Amino acid sequence: MSKEMFDKGLQIRRELFGKDIGERHVREATDFTREFQEIVTRYCFGEVWGREHLPRRLRSMITLSMLIAQNRAPEIKLHLRTALTNGVTKDEIREILLNAMIYCGVPAAVDGFRCAREVFAEAGIAE
Repeated sequence: MSKEMFDKGLQIRRELFGKDIGERHVREATDFTREFQEIVTRYCFGEVWGREHLPRRLRSMITLSMLIAQNRAPEIKLHLRTALTNGVTKDEIREILLNAMIYCGVPAAVDGFRCAREVFAEAGIAE
């Protein structure tokens, strides 16, 4: 089951982040990080993102909300790209950020908006 779940997780990583980014962490794992990357691939992506109870679009919105609350800028940017891939709109992202402003604080929303602007610029999405 573990190999099956790893393979499923790797496929989901490819679908969410693109083939290169989806495989990079696993491919570039060292002796020190290999077990961590295998667990992330198997558990986070295979077992959780692979569940059918929530559509990926909604999972992306939830994930963004939690990352904004934690002020995790690199992960916010990564998951903003994924959210766009999963059909989350620019307007929905703005609403997530406005909601975060209320529940997570203005600084968290400021960082989230900054990340969104960078990702939108990279993706050629006009503000």
